[in-house]
Amino acid sequence: MKSSAIPILLYHSIDVPPARDKPSRSLHVHPDRFRSQMRWLKRLGYQGLSMRDARPYLEGKKQGKVAVITFDDGFLNVYQHAMPVLNELGFTATNYFVANQIGGRNEWDIPKGAVEIPCMSAEQLRDWAAHGHEVGAHTLDHIYLPDADLQEAERQIAGSKKILEEILGAEVTNFCYPYGGETQAVRDVARQAGYVHATTTKRGHARATDDPFGLPRRYIRRTDGGLLFLKKLFGL
Repeated sequence: MKSSAIPILLYHSIDVPPARDKPSRSLHVHPDRFRSQMRWLKRLGYQGLSMRDARPYLEGKKQGKVAVITFDDGFLNVYQHAMPVLNELGFTATNYFVANQIGGRNEWDIPKGAVEIPCMSAEQLRDWAAHGHEVGAHTLDHIYLPDADLQEAERQIAGSKKILEEILGAEVTNFCYPYGGETQAVRDVARQAGYVHATTTKRGHARATDDPFGLPRRYIRRTDGGLLFLKKLFGL
């Protein structure tokens, strides 16, 4: 069976973008634009899936017209603005949570001048999962893993899995490297921690022949209108 290329879409914040002078403004996709993008997926015959639900496709065991939907950081606005759209269309998605900021905020970005963004609470995380969506891990503190020694990397990667599983009462099998920061040694730590897949910020479509701990994604930004979104979806 021939391996197909699968788009893994990468979102962060689904909210009205902040003022022009704020850092990371491009990470905020307006809720109306997100809704339009998801409707385009549906119209084009794609099934939007979480990493967990897409596993047989990512491993080349199943073929189909699927797009994987992922969100980094566990922001409350994804619960508020994205989840209703996903539920309406029958899609599932993965949200990668920063374990020490459940019910907190984007502490890693605020010192850089970014706007404060609340993160989901434990109750909202469980409700996210109860609607069929996936809880993934994104370290304890959203650190840049290549700058950490391997002992700290293990604490961040394995520790976030443990905390999230305790909150969720279920296994957490997918991981995402903050800032896309990873090395072969960091990939090995994620593998040893018991995850199934780990995603990066490297640009591209995922194939069954890829290292499952270095899967590429397609970054969806604030300014990605219909045509650019479709180009990213199709890998153009």
